[in-house]
Amino acid sequence: MPDKLRVGVIGAGRWSKSAHLPGFARSPHCDVVAICDLNEDLARDAAARFNIETVFTDYEKMLARADIDVIDVCTRGGIGEKNNHEPLAFAAVEAGKHCLCEKPVAHEYRNTWRAHEIAQSKGLKTKVGLTFRYAPSMQYMRDLIAEGFVGQPFIFNGYEQNSQFISPTEPVTKVDLIPETEVDEIKVSSIEGYGAPIIDISLWFMDSSLKSLVGLLYNFVPYRTMPGGQRIRTNIDDGDVYIGEYSRGGFCTIQSSYVTVNSYPGLEARMYGSQGALLCRLGAELETQETLLQSTSPEAHEVEYVEMAIPDSYYPPGYQPGEPWPSMFYANLVHNFMEEIVNDTGENQGNFAQSAQVQEIINAVEISHRERRWVDLPLD
Repeated sequence: MPDKLRVGVIGAGRWSKSAHLPGFARSPHCDVVAICDLNEDLARDAAARFNIETVFTDYEKMLARADIDVIDVCTRGGIGEKNNHEPLAFAAVEAGKHCLCEKPVAHEYRNTWRAHEIAQSKGLKTKVGLTFRYAPSMQYMRDLIAEGFVGQPFIFNGYEQNSQFISPTEPVTKVDLIPETEVDEIKVSSIEGYGAPIIDISLWFMDSSLKSLVGLLYNFVPYRTMPGGQRIRTNIDDGDVYIGEYSRGGFCTIQSSYVTVNSYPGLEARMYGSQGALLCRLGAELETQETLLQSTSPEAHEVEYVEMAIPDSYYPPGYQPGEPWPSMFYANLVHNFMEEIVNDTGENQGNFAQSAQVQEIINAVEISHRERRWVDLPLD
């Protein structure tokens, strides 16, 4: 293992520059030595901003470099074949590189499992951009649950919702939300792009898989305005919900949307158990970008929720109070991944296997919606 891991980044767009690259810059365990994008100007701009040595427009040439240890895939991954992380993630692990990949690794959960199996066979670690499990408050909440703070877990309620695409006339800036062709059947969108992180947290907190679910996809805003001004039909799920029953007992309700009045990221996790409850909320309008509340008085007629202080140890290197959530949460994600590789303890949270479980639920919700029925898990 080198003194510092050498990282190659595929993708030089907005999220790469606001979250991924700043995160790598803050971890003492790595250096970004190469960046690749089909748009060479974007790649050169990122290289200049973050002092990156080499620019590529062909990812295969980057993967051929024997001195690169880690590949980060942060290209667009929305609707359609053109916006797909899958071939890049497979190419990275097949080339023998540890891989961080934005969600989804693949739209079909079985393919995500295949990528995980390839990585395991080569002794590689993987990580998926399930950003919000790396919020300090979420990491602390998970530890509290594992230590028995809420007692026996009963119910998980999860929400990831905001109103950034509620207007039918404001041009859509996230064009990968738009299907490439008009379709009569609703296309999966919000539950995969926005729901995945809260689905991930629900499985993590309850420490259990689901055994069945019933779900609904919904299109609230049927027509949207493109950046060029044209009005087009967008039959996508811009809101969704499901009820799930856990294998170990208990149930969850999960809702995601980007047409519900709320600030971004608008994520909330609520855990109720036999001895108490924990409520965590993430939002840009909050002074510290996050808040964690607790109650341990289940016998009281009036239960008061009290804010908890989050220990300093849960914050990333270089944390500054009040810093924006994208840099804070993603710095934690990147640093956690670099430590997992460097320390080689066997720990690897939020990896391709976890992403496959999340994607299987997304695939099951789609089946449930289309066939109007409960769906049993696992699907195979």
